[in-house]
Amino acid sequence: MALLELDDVSVHYGRIQAIHDMSIHVEEGEIVSLIGANGAGKTTTMRAVAGLLGLSGGSITFDGDDISRTKAHLRVVRGISLTPEGRGIFPSMTVLENLDMGAYARKDKSSMSADFDRVFDLFPRLKERQKQSGGTMSGGEQQMLAIGRALMAHPKLLLLDEPSMGLAPQFIRQIFRIIKEVNQQGTTVLLVEQNANQALKLANRAYILETGRITREGSGAELAADDSVKAAYLGG
Repeated sequence: MALLELDDVSVHYGRIQAIHDMSIHVEEGEIVSLIGANGAGKTTTMRAVAGLLGLSGGSITFDGDDISRTKAHLRVVRGISLTPEGRGIFPSMTVLENLDMGAYARKDKSSMSADFDRVFDLFPRLKERQKQSGGTMSGGEQQMLAIGRALMAHPKLLLLDEPSMGLAPQFIRQIFRIIKEVNQQGTTVLLVEQNANQALKLANRAYILETGRITREGSGAELAADDSVKAAYLGG
């Protein structure tokens, strides 16, 4: 059984249909990438999985249970954590306070210190800047903080929406290396990423999303080698 399964999911913004009968699945332990142009529906899909948008059709199953109508904060409790497009950190809060907010729904407070250690091992720069306000950090550091905050919820499934957007190349390389490391530590990842080359290299499997519809799926390597995918998304 898949960890996450979307079955014929549709999402509307008013009268406009953004997602059309989407069916995808994410197996436990995988990295799955969603590739598509701006406006294809990638962020809408992530927001629907996180519970921030309601469905107009279909269902979402997580860890064997239908969560289609489960409120967003309860999905966090169940093990789904979102790093949103644009990072969404709390700029006036310190690094430590931002990370603490990521664990707001946890009841196992006594074991949180291990997750702080994990985040600081992944992102030593955050450890150095625990008392610094999030809003004074660079874009790359804020992205590290956003991922670290999501990990503080101790998720089974980490949703990453455009983690490399607007970052300098050295931060992009570091972010992708850390995504792989997080996955190797046991966290399943669903990734939306404008950098299709990097996303396909990292992914076990990937889906191509066009105007709210899945048009292709396959392993990351298969799609990266496909001439039509190269022409549309990889600049080749």
